[in-house]
Amino acid sequence: MKQLRLGVLAGLFAAAGVLSWGGARLWDSFGTLPSVPLAASIVLAVIAVILLATALSTRTRLRAQRERRPGAKGVEPLFAARAVVFGQASALVAALVAGMYGGTGVFLLSYLDIPPRRDQAIYAGAAVIAGIGVIAAALFLERVCRLPEDGNDHDGTGTAAA
Repeated sequence: MKQLRLGVLAGLFAAAGVLSWGGARLWDSFGTLPSVPLAASIVLAVIAVILLATALSTRTRLRAQRERRPGAKGVEPLFAARAVVFGQASALVAALVAGMYGGTGVFLLSYLDIPPRRDQAIYAGAAVIAGIGVIAAALFLERVCRLPEDGNDHDGTGTAAA
């Protein structure tokens, strides 16, 4: 599997942000801009926590398996591959969503004197921060699930993806 590149995620974030900013300007000129839901940042934060918990659990199980602890529950290769795919998909979607809310938030910065728009800008900022958390947790999960090139990972720095 190919690893995610930060450039791809940054490009998705930037493209979604620019399109969202332009769309928000256009929409606002024709009527009222749709509100940014508070639930967006909550859902993204929950996804980040799930990814982080999966990564930490997998890392612990891999360490126990590598140290050949008695009764250690190993990690199936298919589980690791599924976890990596889940992390990559989550990171790609989070980059798009965070970019979208980021562009909307940048548009709303010029309306901070209006209380409802200020709240929307805060919600958009929280969604961006939570989206970045998802991306960080997904990249950590991807790193945890990497396989070493030669099959032995003595120093913990394998480079081949699962």
